[in-house]
Amino acid sequence: MPLTKRLSAEFIGTLWLVLGGCGSAVLAAKVSTANMGIGYAGVSLAFGLTVLTMAYAIGHISGCHLNPAVTLGLWAGKRFPAKEILPYVAAQVLGAIAGAGILWIIAYGRIGFSLAGGFAANGYADHSPDGYNVLSAFVAEVVMTFFFLVVILGATHGKAPKGFAPVAIGLCLTLIHLISIPVTNTSVNPARSTGPAVFVQGWAIAQLWLFWVAPILGALLAGFLYTWLVGDDEPEVTGETPKPEVLDEAA
Repeated sequence: MPLTKRLSAEFIGTLWLVLGGCGSAVLAAKVSTANMGIGYAGVSLAFGLTVLTMAYAIGHISGCHLNPAVTLGLWAGKRFPAKEILPYVAAQVLGAIAGAGILWIIAYGRIGFSLAGGFAANGYADHSPDGYNVLSAFVAEVVMTFFFLVVILGATHGKAPKGFAPVAIGLCLTLIHLISIPVTNTSVNPARSTGPAVFVQGWAIAQLWLFWVAPILGALLAGFLYTWLVGDDEPEVTGETPKPEVLDEAA
């Protein structure tokens, strides 16, 4: 598959991730009608559904990474070539910003909307939903991303059951959000964090470093560990065009 098409798929998929996941948090988590908001559980499910649906839609095109940490974790797991990391990350970040932009346009149609509400940006300390400090936030993001990559690498392994990778990955992301929304609003994805932060500015940009460093660290640890765990029984990618990694379970 040509790189331009794979990058376009990553852009579209990450846009959907931010629009669907962050959109559920901004537009539907709390609504003016009493007891009608979807809450943390609904937002968690929305993020899982965005990944699940896009994995089936574009997994065969780009691998449906939608996340710089996933791309780097797949590289560490010998599933993705180093030369394509930067183009993938750029497409993902641009898609996230575009998704946040669409959400901003929609959200501003409601009387009384303000970015001061957070716009689903990730944060710690005063900007953590339940006031967790920077250490708690860092540990949560490293560990949650680590297990996200373990599930991705395991579910897409050649010996894993065929056809179920998107379900496992989507449910894993749902679980991660159920655990960590109160801590950081859940990132595990530097692109997802960057999209809303671009619009919130101020504190969201100042705290964005954590939501790049921690997820990438967790993903790299998972990639290296899983390669060792399974005995590195897959050939290292050379210069060839890689096969998609999320839906192509025989790769």
